[in-house]
Amino acid sequence: MKLPDWIEEAENRANSATAGPWVSFVEGRDHQSGSSFIRTSGEDIELCGATVEDQDFIAHARHDVVALIREIRRLNLLLGGRKE
Repeated sequence: MKLPDWIEEAENRANSATAGPWVSFVEGRDHQSGSSFIRTSGEDIELCGATVEDQDFIAHARHDVVALIREIRRLNLLLGGRKE
């Protein structure tokens, strides 16, 4: 069974993004001065208007999306490509 196109599209977006790991640093939680930001292997990302939860979600998405796609592909192979 061919996986849905959105899986390949999500994988392409993840592979095109700055390499991980991405780590969320929140002022007052993770450090005491400066601003909240997401550290990447490239430029740091500073968000405007995001909640702490939004920032943590975005930072973790870099890893989570890749892991979820890997698991979808693994399960698809185990099912032999059968449709449910």
